Amino acid sequence: MCIFAALCVAKIFLYATYCSKGLGMTKHQTRLKYLFYVCLFAFASNMLSSCVTSRKVNYFQPPSDDIPAYTDTLSYEEYTIRVHDRLYIQVYTLDQKMTALFNGGQNSQNVRQIARGTNNGSVSELYTYLVDDGGFIKFPTLGKVEVVGLTTRELKHKLEQMLSTMIVQRGEMPNLSVDIQVVQRFFSVIGANSSGRFPIQKEKTTIFEAIALFGDIADFGDRSKVKIVRQIGDSTSVRTFDVRSKDIVNSEFYYVEPNDVIYIRKMKGEAFGINSASAAISVVTTTISFGVFIYTLVDRFIIQPIERNKNQSTSSTSAVTQ
Repeated sequence: MCIFAALCVAKIFLYATYCSKGLGMTKHQTRLKYLFYVCLFAFASNMLSSCVTSRKVNYFQPPSDDIPAYTDTLSYEEYTIRVHDRLYIQVYTLDQKMTALFNGGQNSQNVRQIARGTNNGSVSELYTYLVDDGGFIKFPTLGKVEVVGLTTRELKHKLEQMLSTMIVQRGEMPNLSVDIQVVQRFFSVIGANSSGRFPIQKEKTTIFEAIALFGDIADFGDRSKVKIVRQIGDSTSVRTFDVRSKDIVNSEFYYVEPNDVIYIRKMKGEAFGINSASAAISVVTTTISFGVFIYTLVDRFIIQPIERNKNQSTSSTSAVTQ
């Protein structure tokens, strides 16, 4: 925009120089004035087109020419355990000694207190199992257990079977239950003044809940081209969607997954900070005032001196002729 304004001013000066060679001053002034007003109008129009309107920021808008419609592709899949995930695993039995054995020396009461901490992601790493590069965890009495690719439901069933088999072999009743959660899960946001890393506190976190966590998208964040960088198996995909569309609730973009990176780029209007009608009026008023100031300077220090010199030249020529 600054370049555009500079070009307008430069064009005025060039046009003034060109006209001064062969045109009368009155005609010259008239054309210069019209050209100046045209440039000023184009400059103000360009700024107004950058204003942030409700159309650009409101959510749940019906599909239209500039807001896409999304087909019903919503299909939530249970999260599968990945390398470097942290798993909270607690075993509950009627035998206090056995409970302490499976839970790192913690009794039933302590286990319940730790479990409450997993609801807000504050559980300590001391009570979690890190999935190693090979996809295994080391569990007390069982040794290495392969967990990668399993859902928490599948891993719960697998551990209950393995522990029950071990307890039966010891001649005891396999009366136990296993609780498993993936903890310390996060998604990240970059761009549009909302950068940060935020915890996922439940299994199904929607895109709107994620937006609420980082405090909404800034006024000049481009909601029409939000990108999500997502890990799918061993590959990474980048997907773009319009979060303003009400159809988003039925699309594949509705749920946020652990390790997602949400990128929100800035709109062009941020260069002027026009996000309301009062701001737009202020910018236009200031632009016009500045334009009148520039025109006054051009007229006083360029047009009028040229006009005086030409009048003096004309008077001298007339005197010589007489």
